Amino acid sequence: MKIAVAQLSCVPADIPANTARAVELARQAGAAGAELVVFPELTLTGYELPALAADPGLWVHPDDPRLDPVRATGVAVVVNAALRTDGPRPAIGTLVYDTSGALVTTYAKQHLFGQEQEVFAAGDRDGRFELGGLRFGLAVCYDNHFPELCRRGAADGCQVHLASSLYGTGDGVGERAAVYPGIARDHGLYVALANHVGPAGPWTGCGRSAVWAPGGALLAEADDRTESVAVAEIPGG
Repeated sequence: MKIAVAQLSCVPADIPANTARAVELARQAGAAGAELVVFPELTLTGYELPALAADPGLWVHPDDPRLDPVRATGVAVVVNAALRTDGPRPAIGTLVYDTSGALVTTYAKQHLFGQEQEVFAAGDRDGRFELGGLRFGLAVCYDNHFPELCRRGAADGCQVHLASSLYGTGDGVGERAAVYPGIARDHGLYVALANHVGPAGPWTGCGRSAVWAPGGALLAEADDRTESVAVAEIPGG
């Protein structure tokens, strides 16, 4: 099974514009043979915490019609957004749709970073799904700094770990380079990281969305400048 990791520069707090960009990248992934594409953290709005705190209109639900174009690409998508909850705060939520556009699962980021704790509700369960004969685990950015999350995924039979993240230039470059190959090496998982590139709230995304094999070998990597996708073959699906 071929999977793709996508990177983009989000338009601040503009769901229609970012949805259109995600659709274009999903189509590029599909043209390259990918059956699934993973997007960065808070793809639909960008990492715009003040706007997300102030405007519930930027929060989505799994059947939100604003997501219809993403669901209709013919490629399975893993897209992250401010996800409505039953409480007063949204979650940083990952929504997974299959190639027909049907909802497969949702996941809420469990480990909130810094000011995220003032805006979002933390999740309380792990994310899992199966597609194309493979079992996947889900994580969002800071989640990946907690080895027990990845350890649980490997113990639960996951073969692929999907991360929607935001790592910036500067210190983020080193963190990205250390954390994700380390997950692959330490837990025997394929690891797919989708990162922002360019302006992202208070940061500048460092790009280099990538896929690693168990053991940490790099299989595919995007550059640090352009909106693009990187595609890798995952055996067994």
